[in-house]
Amino acid sequence: MQTQVLYIEDDREIGEWVSADLKDRGYRVTWLTSGEQAVEEAKDCRLAILDVMLPGLDGFTVGQRLKKQYPNLPILMLSARTSIDDKLQGLEFADDYLTKPFHPDELAARLEVLLRRGGTVALENEPLRLGHLLVFERENRIVVEPTGEEIVLTGKQFYIFQFLLRHLGQILTKEQIYEAVWGEPYLDGDKTLMVHIRHLREKLEINPAEPSIIETIRGIGYRVKS
Repeated sequence: MQTQVLYIEDDREIGEWVSADLKDRGYRVTWLTSGEQAVEEAKDCRLAILDVMLPGLDGFTVGQRLKKQYPNLPILMLSARTSIDDKLQGLEFADDYLTKPFHPDELAARLEVLLRRGGTVALENEPLRLGHLLVFERENRIVVEPTGEEIVLTGKQFYIFQFLLRHLGQILTKEQIYEAVWGEPYLDGDKTLMVHIRHLREKLEINPAEPSIIETIRGIGYRVKS
């Protein structure tokens, strides 16, 4: 059975080529040029792709309405905006955030990750289990099992871990993580991310010297296994 996708994009040129590409990959696409009918059209969809800049209701408002009505519907935000504030606002409800311009292969890969996560994304009262950790994504809480101890992260640690969880099972480069969290270009050799990962592991891992939650992928970056 084909996967039904809700796609909301007001730019007709972009909308036409993205819709055509997704259909070529086997998806069924409902394409809207505004968000007014999004909630109604999403009822039979398995995921939604949502542009931020829309006429009438903006993408943030549409996305929040979709998530309220369909809490388990994966949402991928598209935007030409690159500021960290916009990304973090989008990730308050969206499951991923892709900056324009993008390659269709990257969009397709991200959709596949979201669909794979469909069975493991935490439900409203069900935590995501990562080894000895219980992650309550909607409540932004991390609890150690079986002690019940709650782990408190700093702002940057939280955003790094949240970004890794949004791409659960996916290998992320240092550049991707740094630019998503800090909103600035990554400079080769910068140790800032590495230091934050080390401190994050000290809080999350049973043995930070042999991490089982946040993996290092040598020469590339990091991954949280599903």
